[in-house]
Amino acid sequence: MIRPEPVTLELNGVRLEPMSAAHVLDLARAARDGELWKIRVTSVPAPGEEAGYVDSALAMREAGSRLPFVVRELGSNQVIGSTSYHDIVPTIDRVEIGYTWYGKSWQRTRVNTSCKLMLLRHAFETLGCRVVGFRTDNFNHASRNAIARLGAHCDGVLRHHALRRDGTVRDTVMFSITAGEWPEIRAHLEYKLGLWKD
Repeated sequence: MIRPEPVTLELNGVRLEPMSAAHVLDLARAARDGELWKIRVTSVPAPGEEAGYVDSALAMREAGSRLPFVVRELGSNQVIGSTSYHDIVPTIDRVEIGYTWYGKSWQRTRVNTSCKLMLLRHAFETLGCRVVGFRTDNFNHASRNAIARLGAHCDGVLRHHALRRDGTVRDTVMFSITAGEWPEIRAHLEYKLGLWKD
């Protein structure tokens, strides 16, 4: 049975650090890069909401349902976003990866592939997960495409599934990677990261 605990992971100039209350201002700065809270299909905290965002993530960690991280780019030593394990189900060795966002300057760079490789490797090779899931808003095309580029399998759509920040109800697209698929996906992600190296 998996037992995710706070851990620091590092790869390719990117570090995942356990989120804490000390990260509130760092996350506020990261969210301002592109004014990400204005995108209706994300959960990025708006100005003034960052402390509540962190408090909620830490409460979910205490409840055992989420393990939140901040994403730090080591070249600049700046926090540039956030990601999490969530919907943790120890009895079936399953986690999901989500609550992921990066400042606009860091989107479509090595950062997302590096973060996903770290989280997937830790999930499958350290925790012993049998499956890792992903979910996104039906209209978050950038997120859907990024998940598909990982090699994740689209499992289907949950209709009328969750509230957006604007009060509308979204359809949720579900993806997953199984332990059996992981070796090939790991090789694919390592190859992609090799293309970013000088």
